[in-house]
Amino acid sequence: MNFKHLYYFWATAKAGGVVRASEQIHTTPQTLSTQIKLLENSLGCALFRKRGRGLELTDDGRAALGYADQIFALGAELEAAIGQSGRRRAELEFRVGIADQVPKSIAYRLLEPALDGHDPVRLICHEGKLADLLAQLAVHRLDLVIADEAMGPNLSVKAYSHPLGTTAMGFFATPALKATLQGPFPQCLDGAPMLIQGAASAIRQRLDLWLTEHGVRPRRVGEFDDSALLKAFGAEGRGLFMAPTVLEDETCTQYGVEVVGRSEALVEQFFAISVEQRITHPCVVAITQAARDHFLTQRTA
Repeated sequence: MNFKHLYYFWATAKAGGVVRASEQIHTTPQTLSTQIKLLENSLGCALFRKRGRGLELTDDGRAALGYADQIFALGAELEAAIGQSGRRRAELEFRVGIADQVPKSIAYRLLEPALDGHDPVRLICHEGKLADLLAQLAVHRLDLVIADEAMGPNLSVKAYSHPLGTTAMGFFATPALKATLQGPFPQCLDGAPMLIQGAASAIRQRLDLWLTEHGVRPRRVGEFDDSALLKAFGAEGRGLFMAPTVLEDETCTQYGVEVVGRSEALVEQFFAISVEQRITHPCVVAITQAARDHFLTQRTA
């Protein structure tokens, strides 16, 4: 079948006549009539019959129009699919898992360099428990996992932890709460209301040890897996809280709090975990290089 002939028939049937169709597809009525006649000869049946000064579809013509509708609809889908495929080939898809203990602001700053390259990147982020994200990494559903701890030795996943750096931790409180604290830091934390990270957080374990070493026992009024929720409670004066000093200015501005003190001994670590021992993925290269050069630096002054 000549699909050009079929297209002329389809355009004429949709337009309701040869003259109107010829205007829409920018050809002459004589050409349309000739092409439709060739199609009718090929099919061995009449597709139109005269009705007054116009044309109407025969029974065979209505059947042919139904098939033509499907054929050209599929053609449009094919054209759209191929076009999208071409765009996807030019666009690098970067799938990242973010452990739920990683602060959202940290995650953004770590991932931002991946979007600043010359080639367009489509970033797809998933948040969840580290073990679940590593399972997805193992079956190549993720390109990278950002975590606050290295991959444990007891996991059977073949992946590698690439250190991104560390940041010192600071303690923050509303001005009203800070005014009630007694003595120098960190002794002023003793007995003070404190909001702390959940037990699953790597920094929580370091915090417990640090408090013990300094002989400080704050009153723990809340534990949170979500760092943003922890800070929201802190902003209401429900307790002082701990956050990375690399986000100090942002934390003070956003939550209306002040620095109580900082510790260079108490640090939070971040890792990029990938199946590559030697990093070659352009987005991962950008992330690791930028983190080590510019972002994660201790601030203890």
